[in-house]
Amino acid sequence: MAEPEPTFPKWCDLSCPHAAFPDESGLDGSGSCRTFLALRCGYLDEIVTKNAPCEAARRRDRS
Repeated sequence: MAEPEPTFPKWCDLSCPHAAFPDESGLDGSGSCRTFLALRCGYLDEIVTKNAPCEAARRRDRS
């Protein structure tokens, strides 16, 4: 049986089940204050821009 197609929110933020804080310290200059601009997308396994349109959905829709 095929796995179901994942669903993604419209915008990249921490409400997405694939989103997490980046492991890299100070990756976007935020240090530890959590005024961050980037998230780690677990689905793509890469850093993406927070509050931008969902990169995973954009790539899925483009293919």
